[in-house]
Amino acid sequence: MATQGEFKRDMNYITTRITADGRDGYPVEPGRYRLIAARACPWANRAIIVRRLLGLEEVLSMGVAGPTHDERSWTFDLDPGGRDPVLGIERLQEAFLKRDPDYPKGITVPAIVDIPTGEVVTNDFAQMTIDLSLEWTKYHREGAPQLYPEHLRAEIDEVNDGVFRDVNNGVYRAGFASSQDAYEQAYRRLFDRLDLLGERLSNQRYLVGDTITEADVRLFTTLVRFDTVYHGHFKCNRQKLAEMPVLWAYARDLFQTPGFGDTIDFVDIKRHYYVVHTNINPTRIVPVGPDLSGWLTPHGREALGGRPFGDGTPPGPPGEPVPAGHGA
Repeated sequence: MATQGEFKRDMNYITTRITADGRDGYPVEPGRYRLIAARACPWANRAIIVRRLLGLEEVLSMGVAGPTHDERSWTFDLDPGGRDPVLGIERLQEAFLKRDPDYPKGITVPAIVDIPTGEVVTNDFAQMTIDLSLEWTKYHREGAPQLYPEHLRAEIDEVNDGVFRDVNNGVYRAGFASSQDAYEQAYRRLFDRLDLLGERLSNQRYLVGDTITEADVRLFTTLVRFDTVYHGHFKCNRQKLAEMPVLWAYARDLFQTPGFGDTIDFVDIKRHYYVVHTNINPTRIVPVGPDLSGWLTPHGREALGGRPFGDGTPPGPPGEPVPAGHGA
């Protein structure tokens, strides 16, 4: 039975898929699609990381929405003239309404847009990164990692399920709860899960197997935002990430791995949460802290072994770097 005041995420997304065989009408084609993301958003951050790890930048272009939005849609206020330079639109909403003039749901990132028609293809963030791994393989860079290897999929799915429910979405369930009971339930589930993950990671470097997988990407995008926004803004304040030794070391290990920390824009992250969520932060004052230098300190996780990219190699320097002064 649902708890009064519990936050419920709308999980009804456009589930059309871009596949190698084009069975939904959208075959994988280099240059045809544009990933619309926001560096502020943890769900979009997943797609940014996976696209970079797999080396898909040259075949799947990326538009970056600004960190703040109104009730209508994410906007392209970071671009000259406030328009996406490829799609020519001011709001992501335009691509959704092009697909469905009566589109009734939220306008979310990440979204992939069909450039020729200007229509959104999908905003199904969970399936999107899996498909980048499995359907776009023809265009992966040489040395791209196996983020969703067949022999580990069942375990990855199981880990992802708990992480989504209690951590990725759990911080929102705490932050947007509108009753004390709902908040405390979400809070307890969040920290119970973080404790279990800390135990799991105390003797293995990555969540599943000895290499980075989709599971690590999904946990990382919440952990990297934890002290900056979730600890205070969402009242997830039993401890800071920096006070949980195993998870803090694990998060720093990933942050310092090419493809992870070099996608993180802490300025956009803080502006998004503290400016957009006026029901939680009506003054829209953005905190100055926390000190981010700890993200670059030694983590010691190499002692656990593991091979970050398996038989592959790290991606090269980012072609779309985070603005100067916005990282750690």
